[in-house]
Amino acid sequence: MKDKHIISLIENTSFGSISESDLETIKTHAAECNSCESAFAAARLAFVMLQERSAETFEPSPFFQTRVMAHLRESQAASTWSWDRIWRAAGALASSMVATVAALAVLTFVIPESPSSADLLEGTSARNAYSAEEVILNPGDLLDEQASDGLVLTTLYDAAEDTVK
Repeated sequence: MKDKHIISLIENTSFGSISESDLETIKTHAAECNSCESAFAAARLAFVMLQERSAETFEPSPFFQTRVMAHLRESQAASTWSWDRIWRAAGALASSMVATVAALAVLTFVIPESPSSADLLEGTSARNAYSAEEVILNPGDLLDEQASDGLVLTTLYDAAEDTVK
């Protein structure tokens, strides 16, 4: 082993995992070879420094922790959806939609039908025995009553005059 240098052994294994027999071999060779002795001393020093550094705990300053926590709270508060933010964005639209539905419901169910429109409907149906829709959609009912050609033409022309006016 005296002809072989121990640098490869030191480089390939960590200092903490070197076995006792390898450690004795390294120490005996390092006593005879100056370059191997300096490599062994450097490896031992690096191992001790790494152990000391890993044992040391790093605590951030209280000011840093306060700033980081404040920033985290701020970002979490900005990213959450709340009903207040949604209402501010769409409140006017939702309110106008509800008001429109309520107005239409009042106009449909609460306010009674005006008599003038009812009189107009009764006058039209009394004057025309058949409407144009009834002639087109239910022709079988007309054939049963044997309506004259004159009555059919009068009904159609009266319906056409009502739409023009």
